[in-house]
Formats: sequence, structure tokens, C-alpha cells
Amino acid sequence: MIRGRIESGIYAPGDKLPSVLKLQEEFGIATATAQKVLHRLRADGLTRTEPGMGTFVARKEAEGKTPSGDS
Repeated sequence: MIRGRIESGIYAPGDKLPSVLKLQEEFGIATATAQKVLHRLRADGLTRTEPGMGTFVARKEAEGKTPSGDS
């Protein structure tokens, strides 16, 4: 569901995602499951984590550009 919210734009690039605790409450899942969700989203490049700040939706690379900025 979180992936769908990111892909549909409900959570836009730069938006902070709910904490593990909020995910537990909203979806009725265990702590380990909520942590796995956030880990998987990060592994798939959809989010970034800032220690002490939280998890944020990753900014998309401009289409047709390489990470170095060359076309």
C-alpha cells in the first residue's frame, strides 16, 4: 500500500513517510513487518532514510539523464 501511495503521487518526492509506529497503528502490523516494508522501499530506491529524521520519498532522477547529469 505504501508503494502504491508513492507511485500514485499521494506521497510525493521529499515527503516524510509515517514512522514504524504509525505504520503499525494504521495497518495493524508487527514492528518487524513495518521495518521490512521501509527497508524494502529503500532497497528498491523509492525512499531514503536520514538518521534521526525519518524516511522520505526519494527524488526521481530526471528522465533521460544519467546520475552524473550527462545525457
